[in-house]
Amino acid sequence: MPAILSDVYTIPQEHLDMCDTIARIARERIAPRSAEIDEKAEYPWDIRRLLAEQDILGLPFPTQYGGTGTGTLMLNMAIEQLAKVDASVALILMVQELGTLPIQLFGSEELKERLLPGCASGERSPAFALSEPEAGSDPAGMTTTAVRDGEEWVINGTKNWITNLGVADFYICFAVTDPEQRRITAFVVEADRPGFSVGKLEHKLGIRASPTGQPIFEEVRVPSGNVIGEVGRGLAVALATLERTRLGAAAQAVGIAQGATDYAIQYARERVQFGRPIIDFQAIQFKLADMQMRTAAARELLYKACALADRRDPELSRYSSMAKVFCSDTAMAVTIEAVQVLGGYGYVKEYPVERMMRDAKITQIYEGTNEIQRLVIARSFR
Repeated sequence: MPAILSDVYTIPQEHLDMCDTIARIARERIAPRSAEIDEKAEYPWDIRRLLAEQDILGLPFPTQYGGTGTGTLMLNMAIEQLAKVDASVALILMVQELGTLPIQLFGSEELKERLLPGCASGERSPAFALSEPEAGSDPAGMTTTAVRDGEEWVINGTKNWITNLGVADFYICFAVTDPEQRRITAFVVEADRPGFSVGKLEHKLGIRASPTGQPIFEEVRVPSGNVIGEVGRGLAVALATLERTRLGAAAQAVGIAQGATDYAIQYARERVQFGRPIIDFQAIQFKLADMQMRTAAARELLYKACALADRRDPELSRYSSMAKVFCSDTAMAVTIEAVQVLGGYGYVKEYPVERMMRDAKITQIYEGTNEIQRLVIARSFR
């Protein structure tokens, strides 16, 4: 396959080869497990080990910390390939970036050397703990606190909607450190610290194999060396992280949309009604054409935004928000149409498109709701 060129990005042949390998692993090793892990809603440790063995979990990291050093575009191409067959598995790779990017961007060299190599090898797993029961889109409503006590900080509070709960070895926890000025600070909190506990796990519509819920911090003490960036500048850490990681949600959405489109096309070729395959009927052809067009357009926007991230382009914030909104809206629209193409079969668990539709919905919500992303886009016009 030749390199793909455009005015904003180039995909080297080695990245295309890596994508082909990941796609094959997804088809042969992950797809056969997808229905089962969704039904049981259990974290797929065997698949995580597979991703680690294939160096896929090293994609978010630079080479000096044991990663592949292949950049944001390659990472999100990989997420897309995994999400074609299983969005929960794609989320394993997504959170590898989400839970470590604060350290990569703002952490001390000691934190980087202590935590990143283990994540790149797959031996350790991170989590990103920003949201709370009453502070989702509005982090200013945060109630988790951290109080300095000598060379330590004492953290108290409860987070919510946190991916990798109970799986993660450490959490990037955001807490209010200046109540008067409402300033927050980011901390690394290891899961084995006294006072940390795993609270309620959510029973979700989609991405059921990825545990989500409430980590609880009760008088958890961490050393001052666990502060990420500057004290009181945690909001900047969170926003800079999400500006990049929302591209993972966009890539997951593109993968879901392409997986649903591919399956609907295959089904339409095989399903016979009125003596003909239903793909011969114009009503079905138009649905499939629209699904393919929307998915292709979403991919181009995603890849452009990823290229901007790799170049540290100032346009990244607007384009990452646009990609997140467009790709996730596309995933929802395409999966609904995929169910319609399959008719009654699309509505039952024996076929994967109903799972894809359930998985697609969260892409419009997490990593910043699409309503918030539209505000970000609109404010960029000023």
